[in-house]
Amino acid sequence: MELIINGLKHVFSGFVFSMVILSSGVALAATEEPKYSVLLKEDAFEMRQYAALIVAETAVNGDMDSASSQGFRAIADFIFGNNKAPGQNTSAKIAMTAPVTVQPRNQENSLREAKDWRIQFVMPADYTMATLPKPNNQAVQLREVPAQKFAVMRYSGLNTDSKIEDKTKELLAWVKSKNWQTAGSPQLSRYDPPWTLPMWRRNELWVEVITP
Repeated sequence: MELIINGLKHVFSGFVFSMVILSSGVALAATEEPKYSVLLKEDAFEMRQYAALIVAETAVNGDMDSASSQGFRAIADFIFGNNKAPGQNTSAKIAMTAPVTVQPRNQENSLREAKDWRIQFVMPADYTMATLPKPNNQAVQLREVPAQKFAVMRYSGLNTDSKIEDKTKELLAWVKSKNWQTAGSPQLSRYDPPWTLPMWRRNELWVEVITP
């Protein structure tokens, strides 16, 4: 019964995401992803080196589904035109990218337990902080993120609470087996439009790592 209820919650959350995209008149064709190199690959796990990037982010309270929907709407509103282009009195649309990431703001909380979240979109790589439009909504912030290493686990399907918890344990066990140290809490990254069938969805759990 819990699995069915959680599944329905995620379907509803996906419906909300769909309505945001459709009402904005922009299709979620997320083709650009942040640049990285694969340093190690074992089955569903990878160690990745990410280049420096810029994110648009917002802080939201609530359970993960409601926070994801609220945060998504706020940042989507920014990239679809609720902004001010540098040196102009006009707005500009910013291309949608992948993934959309959700992470607990309290580093001690797990993805299942958290009630305080950071929702992020990666900005297209051809922008700098000087050339990016500035959000009109003060709840949306732009931030430069330095180059980082992440341990990553990729999987498909719906992100139920129990599934996220199980996959997080698997990822952290892999990190421990390599004698790496984590830096911060795991984060969930989603790549596909919400109408994508579960079997074809690309989900990833990331955790920043410090290697010897």
